[in-house]
Amino acid sequence: MTTVSAAAAAKLNLYLHVLGKRPDGYHELDSLVVFATAHDLITVTEAPGFSLAIDGPFGSTLVAEGTGRNLVSRAAHALADVLGRDPHVAIRLTKNLPVASGIGGGSADAAATLKALAELWGVAQDDPRLVELAPTLGADVPVCLFGRTAYFGGAGEQVVAGPILPPTALLLVNPGVHMPTKDVFAARTGAWSTAGRLERDPVDVADFAQLLRARGNDLGAAAESLSPAITDVLAALDATPGCLLARMSGSGATCVGLYADVAAAASAAALINRVRPTWWVKATALLPEVPAAEVVADA
Repeated sequence: MTTVSAAAAAKLNLYLHVLGKRPDGYHELDSLVVFATAHDLITVTEAPGFSLAIDGPFGSTLVAEGTGRNLVSRAAHALADVLGRDPHVAIRLTKNLPVASGIGGGSADAAATLKALAELWGVAQDDPRLVELAPTLGADVPVCLFGRTAYFGGAGEQVVAGPILPPTALLLVNPGVHMPTKDVFAARTGAWSTAGRLERDPVDVADFAQLLRARGNDLGAAAESLSPAITDVLAALDATPGCLLARMSGSGATCVGLYADVAAAASAAALINRVRPTWWVKATALLPEVPAAEVVADA
């Protein structure tokens, strides 16, 4: 039997501007999205029927919610339906990233499922049916399927290649708070923003951080009002030596710190771990492109 694996890389919004609200109820967004080396893992294997097993440090939360509702199951069944075939596959999701944490975990898992199944079922990775299917699964699935530094617009369905970014070390910190996106949008107040795409490629990580300071996360204040722990996370990141910028990702509660090198990010992780042992803390790095799905066994 053939087995294929695909990484579901953490998706980070390094800025997120809310431009307005559309007649369909969705918000018009503008965001710079990058991916990190930290990831969940999707593994798919030929099988006589469909099954989804979930493990990993954050797997129990998803198991409790029921595998039938999981975006991985939905993605597999939707792709099989589009291709006119049975979803005869055993899928394993190793959940290493926190759930409902603003780093696109579920969307990245769905996109990785599409990529892995496309490889397993002999469908080209650039098949337009994958692109058409992605937004029906969630607003962040198109950019996660794209899998490279990108700007997204609209409600997430507009994805274009982003700037060339310098090597950047990252520190992800989550205080253990689940932040439903709809609640954060509902709590958001104030004027609408304008688009904030970078006017040029940054020359180094310090320049990158400086460019990002002129932009922000329009959901940050709303998320902090719902969970003051996010304020604590941002303060903890800002206090670490070498942190060039601290910002909440997406609708939270995960925050990201930018550092010039991996050693500085790892040192900051150790410092925060000592002070806040119950928080999820992960030193990682910017990933210019998520690796392609690959065959790991073929018996």
